Amino acid sequence: MRKLREVLRLSLAIGLGPRAISRSCEVSSSTVSGYVWRARAAGLTWPLPPELGDDAALEGLLFANPGRPAASRPEPDWARIHLELRKKHVTKALLWEEYKSEHPDGLQYSQFCDKYARFAETVTVSMRQTHRAGEKMFIDFSGDGIDIVDPLTGVCTVAKLFIAVLGASNLTYVEPVLSEDLLTWTSCHVRALEYFGGVAEIWVPDNLKSGVKSPDRYEPELNPTYAELARHYQAAVIPARVRKPKDKAKAEQAVLLAERWILAALRNRTFFSLEELREAVKPLGEKLNNRPMKKLQKSRRQVFEDLERAALKALPARRYEFARWSRPKLYIDYHVEFDEHFYSAPYQLVGERLDLRATETTIELFFKGRRITSHARSYGTEKYLTKPEHMPKAHQAQAQWTPVRLVNWAKKTGPATAKLVEEIMRQRAHPQQGFKACLGILHLSRHYEDERIEAACARALRMRACSYKSVAAILKNNLDREAVEIEDRQTSLPLHGNVRGSGYYH
Repeated sequence: MRKLREVLRLSLAIGLGPRAISRSCEVSSSTVSGYVWRARAAGLTWPLPPELGDDAALEGLLFANPGRPAASRPEPDWARIHLELRKKHVTKALLWEEYKSEHPDGLQYSQFCDKYARFAETVTVSMRQTHRAGEKMFIDFSGDGIDIVDPLTGVCTVAKLFIAVLGASNLTYVEPVLSEDLLTWTSCHVRALEYFGGVAEIWVPDNLKSGVKSPDRYEPELNPTYAELARHYQAAVIPARVRKPKDKAKAEQAVLLAERWILAALRNRTFFSLEELREAVKPLGEKLNNRPMKKLQKSRRQVFEDLERAALKALPARRYEFARWSRPKLYIDYHVEFDEHFYSAPYQLVGERLDLRATETTIELFFKGRRITSHARSYGTEKYLTKPEHMPKAHQAQAQWTPVRLVNWAKKTGPATAKLVEEIMRQRAHPQQGFKACLGILHLSRHYEDERIEAACARALRMRACSYKSVAAILKNNLDREAVEIEDRQTSLPLHGNVRGSGYYH
């Protein structure tokens, strides 16, 4: 239709044939022949008369059906056609054939497409994106929020809305949250999918840090935990481009509606806890999903039940367990650190970067995608969790020592030696930190008699110099053979390496 006037000019004024006009105007030769035939039947010549200067008047003259006006032809339910086109593999040609089978005298295919395009333009004035059922879920946080007042301090905390909306049906999940951190982000995803009762193939989030570690137009890097969440639910994550809100227009519209129909409705209420706010939001969210949409005359819930529920993928049998990921380096003591605790890995990987996955109960370590070990996560005072098989053989032999075994061995040398060993381990935050010093004292028996070691340990205790270096210095300088004069009042002081008494400085 748009090239009708040019076809008539090339035919009536220049005299080109249908094939030449077809190549020039990029329309089929049959269409050109039809246009020329109608113009000659109407007795038109070039230039066209002034009253046909309007394209609508020219089309009305050439394509009018005097016997049956076009307006009397039965038209399909355009809202239903619009919804049907969201289903997978459904095309306008298929819907037109179904329409023609019911109404043989109905609109032709070109008119069918033209009228549907006009209807679609009334639904939105932006570029139309066709969303197939079960294909996409859009995710975002609201810009505005609602205050939660601490009943004890009166301090206000702003709770924003997490919003997830399905592309085809516009069914919307709304949940107030106090944070946009990783735990909140993933937990809200899990609850949204359970609310929908299925999983969309593609997730379209914004570029917040909890979801996208490094935004990029072509290859954005996802947060490892968020990527694991998507793998668990067998979904693909395609973040919206930075500063391109139309990539997630569904989410933007859902945020706008949630702010109007939920936040605005609660503007005059005061909330004292997040749970109280969530209970108030739930019925308003259902009310939003059950309100009829103006153009389709159906609610989001109805469209979801009719169109999208069956298209969603089933939820996995096991719910996603939140896990944090990091890439620590294996220290020289073959341990990695997480949350101020240390977990062992095979010593052969010292210096390598490992992938650490931490859940509430387990620490897992991976190297080049292969799981190499796991530990029960520690929350107590035990800072080091070491598996014997991760240690070199020499360290395994040393690890067999315990405080009781060291003290029993020291007793063979003498009571002063045993007491010094106990004191060295007592002064450390963890007894294991004093094992090397104790072993060093006991190994002095390779060079000195037990009597001298016992005397040196007794002197170190009296001088409150409880360390391996002190005992070794005493033996080296033969001080174990000299008497030590200590004032009686000093004996009441606690034994400590830094408390020597006034006699030390004479």
